Parts: sequence; C-alpha cells; structure tokens
Amino acid sequence: MTRVWEWNRPVTVREVLEDLQKERSIAYTTVMTVLDNLHQKGWVRREAEGRAYRYEAVSTRAAYAAALMNEAWSASDNPAAALVAFFGMMSPEQRHALRDAVRMVQVDAPAEDAEQQAQRPEETAPAEEGAAAASEGAGEAGSAEGDEPGASATGNGR
Repeated sequence: MTRVWEWNRPVTVREVLEDLQKERSIAYTTVMTVLDNLHQKGWVRREAEGRAYRYEAVSTRAAYAAALMNEAWSASDNPAAALVAFFGMMSPEQRHALRDAVRMVQVDAPAEDAEQQAQRPEETAPAEEGAAAASEGAGEAGSAEGDEPGASATGNGR
C-alpha cells in the first residue's frame, strides 16, 4: 500500500516492481499477488489496461490511519484513558499537530456541536470537557524531549 499511496495515481504491477527493485530483489509474481490480495480485500480498485491492470488506492493513507486509530480507540474499555496514554506517546510535534486538528474541527463544526448539545445536553458537555482535559493533559504527559515516540501500529504500511 505504501507504494500505491506514494505514487498517488493508478499504477501497474511493473511500476511497483521497478520501484521496489531499487531497494531489494523481488519477483514480479510476488508484487502481482500482493496487489491482487489488496484488491480482493477492497483496499485498491483496478482497471484493465491491455493485458495488465492499473491499481489505485480506495482511500488515502490519512483516512486509513484514522480508521485504525478509531478502531483501536473503540475497542478500549476505557476510551478516555486510552486517549491519554496515546497522547503521552506523542512527540511535541505530534501534540502540536493534534492541537491544530482539534482547532480545525472546532472551527468547522460549531453549528453541529450546538445541535448535538441541544439534542443530548447531558451526554455532550461531559464528553467535551473530558476530551478537552485529555487534550490539555497530553502536553504534560508527553515524553521528555529527545525520547522516541511509540512504534507505529501499522508497521511499514505494506
């Protein structure tokens, strides 16, 4: 998937193969099998081009990462604690990006937030307060300057 996302356009098995062969020896059939498996799983779509296919990612890398984070967070028996622990693993740069993202969501959705509060005032306000407290606590709970953040959940993305 990493190669398909990096190209950011429909790619052939041959293109991916040539790109991968810059780093290591790999067989055409291996790349073809992996792309076919990704197609079977619904991660890429393909379109015939002569005797070959062009493969294109179904979603962006960012959307995939967001779905993984949502899946992991949803599986937690204590979502607030999971978020605080996650924030604590973030580098200062990642926490800054998180704050920017939270600001963008707050700017983009004030009408939606007001509508949700009107429908469920007893549920929405505490959740927002908890998220704000967790977000603020992330700056304090982070690792010391120079520490490595936690390992990626997705590995190398392939």
